[in-house]
Amino acid sequence: MGISSVAVIGLGYIGLPTAAILASQDVGVLGVDVNRQTVDAVNRGDVPFVEPDLATYVAGAVTQGKLSAALTPSPADAFIVAVPTPFTDDRKPDLSYIQAAAQAIAPHLQGGELLILESTSPPGTTQQMADWILGARPDLSLDGSQDRPVIHVAHCPERVLPGRVMIELVTNDRIVGGLTVEAAERARDLYQLFCQGEIHLTNAVTAEMAKLVENSFRDVNIAFANELSVISDNLGIDVWELIDLANHHPRVNILKPGAGVGGHCIAVDPWFIVASDPKNSKLIKRARKVNDAKPRRVARQVAGIAERAGLTKITVLGLAFKPNIDDMRESPAVQIVDKLARLCPTTELLVVEPHVRSLPARLSRRPNVTLTSLDEGVAGAQLVVHLVDHDVFQTIDPDVMGDERFISFCRRSPSEDRHTLA
Repeated sequence: MGISSVAVIGLGYIGLPTAAILASQDVGVLGVDVNRQTVDAVNRGDVPFVEPDLATYVAGAVTQGKLSAALTPSPADAFIVAVPTPFTDDRKPDLSYIQAAAQAIAPHLQGGELLILESTSPPGTTQQMADWILGARPDLSLDGSQDRPVIHVAHCPERVLPGRVMIELVTNDRIVGGLTVEAAERARDLYQLFCQGEIHLTNAVTAEMAKLVENSFRDVNIAFANELSVISDNLGIDVWELIDLANHHPRVNILKPGAGVGGHCIAVDPWFIVASDPKNSKLIKRARKVNDAKPRRVARQVAGIAERAGLTKITVLGLAFKPNIDDMRESPAVQIVDKLARLCPTTELLVVEPHVRSLPARLSRRPNVTLTSLDEGVAGAQLVVHLVDHDVFQTIDPDVMGDERFISFCRRSPSEDRHTLA
């Protein structure tokens, strides 16, 4: 049976692009979100966050009547759940958003619907979502037992890079894991409407684990580079030269160190594996701790420079977790500014983040932190700290500013070697 209507639950960085790309394929899509401002923006054809090309897709789909938004779901042939899956203060997965989505969907099911969990999740979450739905709707089933109508439940983790979402939704391979073979096949058929990459079928728990493994692999490799930067600093070694030389080996490719690891994927997903099997995930946990510690180290480095030089005004470039987006989830830069504000309470911190109009809540509470423009920030600073490599910052010439006024934790070119820290 073909799918002509889809409800996407959660209109964030994954849900809205998915809704828009499906609508572009002549599917009627209802986007559902608890944030009225987001719903109103989408219904106007606007995009509430920065993502290249997304605005064109959304505006076109809304104009053509293929995409609309609402605060609550309606009946549909398929439901895609793309809500947040944060962790708690003790690093355990918080599945309350998925549970709320399941409870909101359950009353609208009649049997025959496809339900896909896209949210990155610990192993077993897709089954848990199905259990929540069936708990609310015992008249339905996964297997047709007792002549109850069947719902088809699958997991298809997103695998896209912020800043390239609209490209990678189409070009990347996808993993689809079903609670049943039929559920996986139906989910594959839906994604084939727009996905040009290969779609790999498996069971739900393997699909859940695959996404976590991908990001944990990257996290471990970044942690190696970040730990090297700390060791090199203590031994008086230029870590950038060290890594460049080591990477001349044909089977070595060490990543670049940085100010930390942010975003809702790499900074979060490894903890889901740790929570699932804490006894046997020692390396993954250690890597996460190495990367989590880096923002504190960077803040202490900058605070030490400020204290020794008696600085009263510092400009920080960037708050997003990666270049050219506005996403500040788990951002090392936000953590660094927050820590620096506490370490240097009498120092004015001017923050330049061209993709946002206001500071995140944790920074707005700091009286010595102010959001400003690039020109004002650079002109008025005694020290410029480069944390995020937004394209707009490429206009700054570190050599003109001099070693005493510019330090970078996120990029290096031959002309920047002598004033780049890690």
